[in-house]
Amino acid sequence: MSNPEPNTESSTEPFATYALDGHVATITYNRPDRLNAVNGALRDDLNAAWNTFLADDDAWVAILTGAGRAFCAGADMVDGAGSVGTFPGSFWEKPTINSFESGLELNKPTIAAVNGPCIGYGLTAAITCDFIVASDRATFAYPEVTIGVPTIVGAIQLPGRIGWANAMELLLTGDTIDAERAAAMGLVWRVVDHDQLLVEARTLADRLCRGAPLAVRATKEVARRTPAMAWTEAVRFGETMRIVAAATEDTAEGRRAAREKRPPEWTGR
Repeated sequence: MSNPEPNTESSTEPFATYALDGHVATITYNRPDRLNAVNGALRDDLNAAWNTFLADDDAWVAILTGAGRAFCAGADMVDGAGSVGTFPGSFWEKPTINSFESGLELNKPTIAAVNGPCIGYGLTAAITCDFIVASDRATFAYPEVTIGVPTIVGAIQLPGRIGWANAMELLLTGDTIDAERAAAMGLVWRVVDHDQLLVEARTLADRLCRGAPLAVRATKEVARRTPAMAWTEAVRFGETMRIVAAATEDTAEGRRAAREKRPPEWTGR
């Protein structure tokens, strides 16, 4: 696997691309001339790519990465109009969920393959993924406070992922950390040689595809929703999900495969 050919601002190629290989989708920030900084066009293409992944029954796992030498440099400071998405509404009435990183309901597994600078919007997208696999060249930062802007979605998500003090270090200083420091604080799952980044991400994706896709998605949804529930409600919700999953064709296939001592052939139904 390799990154797509870099586009230029005059190119007709999308600023975010979607490619399906087997059951693994790769979504790529594709504005390398601007270090994949998010403007309105990239945001529209990125939202379209995630919506395609969400709706594609053959896509079981997504890898998010960047073309060129950056993962994503955050909002485009020169051409930032529409970088948060385009939608109707007044100054105050804005939709709460308008992108993957702001909470798109997505229970398929996701992997961020961070190949370089991962800043602002890029870091929020990375921490929205279930796994961050980082190149040894990757760096991470939330620099917003250094230009007088608060970080919002990142501030909501980050403490639960890496703990309060580590989150505050990133959010309140605006400092840049390298991949090893990110791994030490629990932000990054694994640091790999730069040239092996997409190989390692694909290896993980293939491991995630071994499980029945609907069972995987149900398990992720239980893990995601239940921390906000009381214990009894959480268990009841989980057991209801188990009953629903047990009625699928894949559950029957899993049982047949176990009896016949062979690998299951999942269909996602």
